[in-house]
Amino acid sequence: MDQATTKRDLRKTLRDARREHVAAQPDAIRALLFHRPPAPLLARIGDETVIGLYSATESEAPAGGYARFFHEAGHTIALPHFAGAGAAMTFRRHTDPHGETDLEPGPFGIAQPHAAAPDILPDILFVPLLGFTAELHRLGQGGGHYDRWLAEHPGRLAIGLAWDVQCYDHLPKEPHDIALDAVVTPTRIYGLN
Repeated sequence: MDQATTKRDLRKTLRDARREHVAAQPDAIRALLFHRPPAPLLARIGDETVIGLYSATESEAPAGGYARFFHEAGHTIALPHFAGAGAAMTFRRHTDPHGETDLEPGPFGIAQPHAAAPDILPDILFVPLLGFTAELHRLGQGGGHYDRWLAEHPGRLAIGLAWDVQCYDHLPKEPHDIALDAVVTPTRIYGLN
C-alpha cells in the first residue's frame, strides 16, 4: 500500500473519530468551548495583528468564537477564500463575525468572504485539522492548501484548533508538510514554549 492510499484511509478514520466525538458531546458543553483564546496565546498576539481563521465544518473545532473575540478586541479578521475549486487559497477580510452577513458559500460548500472583500495577509493563522501529534505535526484534509500558503508566507504563526481526541502518537508526514507552532484543544495547549 502506498503512502497516498495510507493517508486517504487514515483521513477517513480520523474524520469518523472526530465526527463521533463531536456527536457524543452535549450541545451545552460544545457551546462553551473555543470562545476565548488561552492567555499564553494572547500574550503572543500584538494589538495590530491580523488574525486568520476559518469557517468550521460541523465536526471541526469551531473558530467562530475566536473570530468574535478578536473582532471585539479590534483585530482585523481574515478567512480563506477560493475563487474556484482548483484555485489557490487566499485570505479576504471578514467584517461581520457576529452575523456573518459578509460570507457566501465557496466552491467546497464552506462559508467564505464575498469575492469583493479585500485580500489581506494574516500575521497569525488558526488552522483546522484532522489529526495532530504532540510534536505539532498536522494531517489536514489532503488538499495541501494550508501547507502551500504557509510555505509561500514564511514567518506566520500557525496554530491548530482541535478536539483532544485528534491527538495521535504518530501521523505520516512528507517533506512538504509544515509543522504547526502550537495546537489548542479544550483542555490544553501543545507548543508555545
